[in-house]
Parts: sequence; C-alpha cells; structure tokens
Amino acid sequence: MNRSDRADLYAFDATLERRPDDAAPGPAHADRWGSWPTLAVDPGRAAAPLATGFDEAFARLARLERMFVEPDGSFVWTSPREGLSWQVDGNAFEKDGRVLLVDMKGSCPPAAFDSLLAAFGWPAEPVMLHLVRPAVYLDEQTFRRHAAARGAAGDGETLRPG
Repeated sequence: MNRSDRADLYAFDATLERRPDDAAPGPAHADRWGSWPTLAVDPGRAAAPLATGFDEAFARLARLERMFVEPDGSFVWTSPREGLSWQVDGNAFEKDGRVLLVDMKGSCPPAAFDSLLAAFGWPAEPVMLHLVRPAVYLDEQTFRRHAAARGAAGDGETLRPG
C-alpha cells in the first residue's frame, strides 16, 4: 500500500459512546500522531446508553455490504477485494435493549466510518470516542483527525489481523 492510499484510511482502536451533555474540554493528549484536545467526562455519566436500540443497530449493520454480524454483538467489516484493503472488528454491548458502547479496532475509509457510525444513530446521536490505550475521550471531529493521522502514518496496517 503506498502512502497516498494510506491517507485515505482512518486507523483506530477506540470505543464509541454516547457523549454526555455536560462533557467539557479536557487537557490535551499528545501521542506520536500529534496533540489532541480531549473531553473531560464524569465517569458516572460516561456509561449512559445510546438512544439506538441494540437490535435496530445490528439490523442496520447487517445491511452493509461485506459486514458480518453475530447475535452476541460482534461484527467484522471487510473491504472489497479491489482497491484499498481494510477491516474493522467490533463488539457492541447492550444495556436495557439499547447500545451501551461499541469497541472498534481497525481501519476504513472515512465514508465507511460514516456508515458505521450511522448504524449506531449518528449524526442525530451525540457521540464521543474513547481512545483505548491512552484512555482519553475525543469528540467526533478530533477523533477523525486522529484516525486520519494514524492512517496516513500506516498504523492501519498493524491493526488488521495477519
């Protein structure tokens, strides 16, 4: 994969969650891809489920081409054979019949990421993304810039199963 192809991919290891109304700006987080503004979130408020029903979200996911879903909440989405090679592995968790959070790891083009988020109620649903390793919350737009920087650096290649 050449450098220009990588620039067209987001690379990530994150958890999608509902963004609380009272999420406030937090301290900056710096990593090898840049410096990123974070969200300060009360831990008790971070566990609120999305408005989207679990079954509804998985019905939407199942309609995406090359998406494989399991009733336990796991899913795998792969690229077409032609063009960029990418894959997203995930697992959604439910609470009271609604999506509580979604663990996602891999890489995909921005338009595919839009489709993935839409299955969980975005853009109507306020979302934030929790970077797994540094344990920081980013708003959606900051997360996209972070994921694009990781993709451009070639990090998406290491996030796909071998």
